[in-house]
Amino acid sequence: MTSPQPEKVPTLNIANVLTVIRVLLVPLFIWLLLLDEGENGVARWLAVLAFAVAIYTDKLDGDIARSRGLITNFGKIADPIADKLLIGSALVLLSVIDGMPWWITIVILGRELFITVLRFVVIRYGVIPASRGGKLKTVLQTAAVLLYLMPLADLLGGWMEWVALAAMLIAVAVTVITGVDYVIQAVRLHSGARGTGQVQR
Repeated sequence: MTSPQPEKVPTLNIANVLTVIRVLLVPLFIWLLLLDEGENGVARWLAVLAFAVAIYTDKLDGDIARSRGLITNFGKIADPIADKLLIGSALVLLSVIDGMPWWITIVILGRELFITVLRFVVIRYGVIPASRGGKLKTVLQTAAVLLYLMPLADLLGGWMEWVALAAMLIAVAVTVITGVDYVIQAVRLHSGARGTGQVQR
C-alpha cells in the first residue's frame, strides 16, 4: 500500500499575497517620501506608516506560512527580495533626502548583494541557513531606518538625530559581522564538499 503523496501547496495563498502587497508598498513608500521633499510633513508620516505596514506584513506572512504549512518556492524567493527592496529603497532615500552618510548605505547594500551572490555560488554544495545573527541584523536595520524616517527631532529635539545615528551604526556593525559569519559558513561548505569529492576541478 503506497503512502499518500503530500498535498502541493498552492502558490496563490495568503502568505504570498502579503509578500506581494509588501512589494507594492515599496513604490508607494518611495513616492510619499519624495513627495515630502524633506519637509517632515503629512507625506513624511504617511511614508513612515507605509514602511511600518510593510514591515508588519513581513512578520505576518512568515508566521502564517509556517503555522499553516504555506511555504512555497515563490515565497522563499519573493520574501527576501521584498525585504531588500524595502530596506534598500529606504537607505538610498535617507542618504539622498536626509543626508544620512552614503557609506552606511553602501556598506549595508554591498553586504546584502555580496551575500546573495555568495548563496547562489555555494548552493550546489548546500544551503546557508538564516542565522539568529541575520535575524537580529534585520531587526536592527528596521529599527534604525524607522528612527531615521520618523521626524522625531522636530518633536523631541536634535538629540534624536544622534540616537538614530547610533542605532544605525550598531545595525551596520551587526550587518558586517553577520556577513563575515556567512562567508565562514560558505568556506566550510566548500571545504566539506571538496573533502567528499563534490567539487569538480
